[in-house]
Amino acid sequence: MEKDRNFMNPEYYENRELSWIKFNSRVLQEARDKSIPLLERFKFISITSSNLDEFFMVRVASLKDMVHAGYKKKDIAGMTASEQLEAINKATRELVDMQYHTYNRSLIPLLKEQNIEIMDAHEDLNKEQEEFVDAYFMDNVYPVLTPMAVDASRPFPLIRNKTLNIAAFIKRKNEDGSLIEHSRKEIEFATVQVPSVLPRFVEIPSKKEGKRTFILLEQMIERNISKLFLNCKVVCAYPYRIMRNADLPIDEDESSDLLKEIQKQLKMRQWGEVIRLEVEDKMDDKLLSVLKEELNIAEADIYKINGPIDLTFLMKLYGLEGCDELRYERHVPQRVPEIEPGANIFTAILKGDILMHHPYQSFDPVVEFIRQASVDPDVLAIKQTLYRVSGNSPIIASLAQAAENGKQVTVLVELKARFDEEHNIVWAKKLEKAGCHVIYGLVGLKTHSKIALVVRREEDGIRRYVHLGTGNYNDSTAKLYTDCGIFTCSQAIGEDATAVFNMLSGYSEPLSWNRLVVAPIWLRKKFLKLIRRETKNAREGREAKIIAKMNSLCDREIIAALYEASAAGVQIDLIVRGICCLKVGIPGISENIRVRSIVGNFLEHSRIFYFYNDGMPETYMGSADWMPRNLDRRVEIIFPVENEEIKKKVFHLLEVQLQDNTKAHILNNQGQYEKIDKRGKTLVNSQEQFVLEAKVKKAKDYTIYQDRVFIPAEPE
Repeated sequence: MEKDRNFMNPEYYENRELSWIKFNSRVLQEARDKSIPLLERFKFISITSSNLDEFFMVRVASLKDMVHAGYKKKDIAGMTASEQLEAINKATRELVDMQYHTYNRSLIPLLKEQNIEIMDAHEDLNKEQEEFVDAYFMDNVYPVLTPMAVDASRPFPLIRNKTLNIAAFIKRKNEDGSLIEHSRKEIEFATVQVPSVLPRFVEIPSKKEGKRTFILLEQMIERNISKLFLNCKVVCAYPYRIMRNADLPIDEDESSDLLKEIQKQLKMRQWGEVIRLEVEDKMDDKLLSVLKEELNIAEADIYKINGPIDLTFLMKLYGLEGCDELRYERHVPQRVPEIEPGANIFTAILKGDILMHHPYQSFDPVVEFIRQASVDPDVLAIKQTLYRVSGNSPIIASLAQAAENGKQVTVLVELKARFDEEHNIVWAKKLEKAGCHVIYGLVGLKTHSKIALVVRREEDGIRRYVHLGTGNYNDSTAKLYTDCGIFTCSQAIGEDATAVFNMLSGYSEPLSWNRLVVAPIWLRKKFLKLIRRETKNAREGREAKIIAKMNSLCDREIIAALYEASAAGVQIDLIVRGICCLKVGIPGISENIRVRSIVGNFLEHSRIFYFYNDGMPETYMGSADWMPRNLDRRVEIIFPVENEEIKKKVFHLLEVQLQDNTKAHILNNQGQYEKIDKRGKTLVNSQEQFVLEAKVKKAKDYTIYQDRVFIPAEPE
């Protein structure tokens, strides 16, 4: 029987970090897809680079810390930290090689066919271009640069995290211009940072009419580097870039002021251990030796790059003006049918719960919810959690306005939101200055939940309006990330929302909840209970099914419960965008589990959990993935979908994604992800499908086509 099996056997689990690298490889596959517009493919190359940077600064850095500390405990796949680092090194090098092969061999030639050229080297410039580049350098670049020589009186400078730099060997000259020979140190090391405040690539005159030509900023500097070292000869110069450990060691228990502690640690990021060095593959060996010694970096952590270092600049290329035909048509989020433009949003919510599906539907109602609350004389209080917000957030402005209007405003700003710490500190201070009560999160926990509560005085008494979501209150990323949200004025959920904020602002831990399920105390138990109920039903011969959509799946206890459910006969479909430590197709263990990852034009971000429950389905959405950090170390909220019509809509979202055969990658029993063979099949691209559906006048205007794939009728 399945009860006798060891569902936690390390052989049944994939290493988390290697699974993440496979995800980034799926992102890179989008750059290799010939059916995608050219600049979109460059965008995906940029995303893979950005992803890899964060992976090294956090995940690889954390593993290195474990090795330094002598930590020997193995992960769920039975690997030590050292073994993981060795495997990561091999996998990331293969990924980077494929990334630059795609850039050099596929995308750059295709770009030239579109009469757009990025210069390979400054030596290829013609006379007109040389004059332009030299003038641009002197007028715009030279005044910003600070060359740093290294000698007895000038120690090796601090090289800042993620900055692009140029290393050089220089020889000093005598007054007559001859080189100084036979001195104690004939050749000296120097470095100059490529300024990030200037555009990384600059358009220059073209050799041919109708063509656009660009040169990279570091090539401009390399060409003119001798102007930075007068009375010296530059022997050689090559670009390089370092990555530092950016995992902040915040001691919350010992810190009396979390705000000051995080501000202090942010400054320390620039001094973190160097964990990766990228250099141009043609760099002089002696020059590389100097960098290796001064940065105290191992050979295994040096990456020799065949092309421009740091391809994140390609996101700027993606936005190049005048090239609309090389991009997808810009998506315009559609309005939410239940909310008329300019209408009172509280009146709309009072009619019934409202589902929103971003970015297919507009995020504006969420912004409007807070804005209307800030000026509504009947609104008494607004309470909201903020994890990541946009640079010029209208929600922040409305919260500040509400406090200035005399309303009780409580905002939890999560200062520990990685790489948004500095950003969030600015917002927190602004809100405090406006009169808001700002909470900086709970000790030892990140508050990752997405909830907003508006308390309003109405004719029949006090009513609570609540927004619950799967994504951040960020009006910018809401145009790029797929997320779901619900408006409700349910009394039960309103009471729970109040309890959440009382818990966050004080020490009021509720004994029970009406509808919401909250981590870190209650959520793990709830998910295990739901999975085990399906297992019990399957053992008793009843139909049992689980469909779960999330960003990552790496919690051992949850995976073990899924294995037990599968062994009992539960049919399990998992839609996991990124990390998945579960293996499929293990005889007697996971034969009833199917895993797919959808990578498309939008970032899949919503979390949806469906349990068949013997014909009485239960559906939940929320902020948590099935990861230890979400279940045990964060404040997360999962909420039930109770309205029957909304239940059908949410199930439809899962159905369409399960029928996607265009952007879906299917996990096989070898641990690899494969695209579906589309020959002879009706193409289903779930993201394109949802774009079409959002244009339907009424949510009910669907027709059935090809095995329950819904196609909208009568678009606006």
